[in-house]
Amino acid sequence: MKIEKLSILIPVYNEAETIPVILEKIIEVELTGGIKKEIIIVNDGSTDKSEDVTNEYIDSHIDQDIKLFNQETNQGKGAAIQKGIELATGDLLIIQDADLEYDPNEYNKLLKPVINGFADVVYGSRFMGGSPHRILFFWHSIGNKFLTFLSNLFSNLNLTDMETCYKLFRTDILKKILLKEKRFGFEPEITSKISRYPNIRIYEVGISYYGRVYKEGKKIKAIDGFKAIFCILKYNLFDRKVLK
Repeated sequence: MKIEKLSILIPVYNEAETIPVILEKIIEVELTGGIKKEIIIVNDGSTDKSEDVTNEYIDSHIDQDIKLFNQETNQGKGAAIQKGIELATGDLLIIQDADLEYDPNEYNKLLKPVINGFADVVYGSRFMGGSPHRILFFWHSIGNKFLTFLSNLFSNLNLTDMETCYKLFRTDILKKILLKEKRFGFEPEITSKISRYPNIRIYEVGISYYGRVYKEGKKIKAIDGFKAIFCILKYNLFDRKVLK
């Protein structure tokens, strides 16, 4: 597969302070083999200055391929991702949160198994490898590992980090997947469906993680964990349609 362009999808909700920083980090990254970057920002009804700050950045970087789409109301991360997938024109697509928890300098780690012809999908795991990890909440890590275990139990995968943000896909495959979840249920839904895609090749690589606490803007809550359990059961046992 010839790879010419990577679509970098950034769902945004009230991240005015971090958007310019993460965009700068993305632009500075030099992708393997001269792969070009397409940055797609989906502003999910932010109530702060996220839209204004993003437009200012785009206006001052007209040499970069950056697109902004504004959702009129807050629909959720999953809805923003679905819109971004619809707009993507790259050969591959990676999801990048607008905060600073994940390092764009690691894109090439995720690209390598695809470039070498081994993978169609690559997950970036926070729980494998020797990269730096901020020490945060014990129960969050237990929750993540439990959700990954439950997902693996039904999908028959052996992932170490199903809930990771860093997921890289062949765009042509991702565009065929029927996605329904509008909020944080995207992770278990896509994992369930991608595991049943015919002849799919899924890889995992270790990545670093610079996590945030709630006062720094972290949004995931305990209720989202229960929603993830619901989605794991729903899309593995009952709603098993994969393709549009």
